[in-house]
Amino acid sequence: MSVRVFINDRVTDGHQAAISVFDRGFLYGDSVYEVLRTSAGEPVDFAAHLSRLSRSAAAIALALPPEDDIREAVITTLAAAENPDSYIRIVVTRGAGDIGLATELADRAALIVIVKPLTLPDPALYARGARLAIVGVVRTPRRAMDPAVKSGNYLNNIMALAEARRAGADEAVMCDGDDRIAEGASSNVFVVRDGQVTTPALEVGLLAGITRGRVIELLRTAGIAVTEGVLSPAEVRLADEVFITSSIRSVMPVAHIDDQALPAPIPGPITREAMALYRRRVLHIAS
Repeated sequence: MSVRVFINDRVTDGHQAAISVFDRGFLYGDSVYEVLRTSAGEPVDFAAHLSRLSRSAAAIALALPPEDDIREAVITTLAAAENPDSYIRIVVTRGAGDIGLATELADRAALIVIVKPLTLPDPALYARGARLAIVGVVRTPRRAMDPAVKSGNYLNNIMALAEARRAGADEAVMCDGDDRIAEGASSNVFVVRDGQVTTPALEVGLLAGITRGRVIELLRTAGIAVTEGVLSPAEVRLADEVFITSSIRSVMPVAHIDDQALPAPIPGPITREAMALYRRRVLHIAS
């Protein structure tokens, strides 16, 4: 198993990978990216991730390389790494150039693909449930830097997770400026109350998670109602079940919100169903 990195047409060992210190992704977080995993060696929801990468780039007026070139870079890097399953990070920066905020100072976009062996979360978290902390760090408002853009400017999420970790939690949950639940630092949040599943609506200001969308689709197909709406911190704390989703976590049950334990069992019945539905989808439909 190995780490391989594609940078502008060349695959190299992870220890040898380098990019200019004048690259705007390094200097300013002026970049977009996607994280996905493979299942049986095939990228999971590859098309959906590339589509979101394109939307993020368009939102910040960043010209992406052709999609076929990005696909080929991923496939080439996966082949070079030869891992049974891999973590994949696709990054496109605006490029290097003279130091300054003006976007026209950039020369050309840089495409980077990082592939490393897939490391999944501790299995114990799926058995006992994760601990979430609703933090004081507020999610970036849509009129500032829209959270729907998956950019390299990630300090908001980093500070939220740091606050959660100081409280002994595994993941942070951020609210918007109106104290409505938005999303986790690197996850989307689902709440179950009286058999009804609710997840924050995109209009609140959050990233449209690829796994979030897949889980909504799978639950609805299975006859389980899912609402995209507004949730308060109190509603999350009073939930029967809570779970979070992300490309690497898949579906993870939650056992504690701040210092409050959720009702047993963990995972609850709907969370368990969501976990099973997604597991089958990843194992049998990998692209």
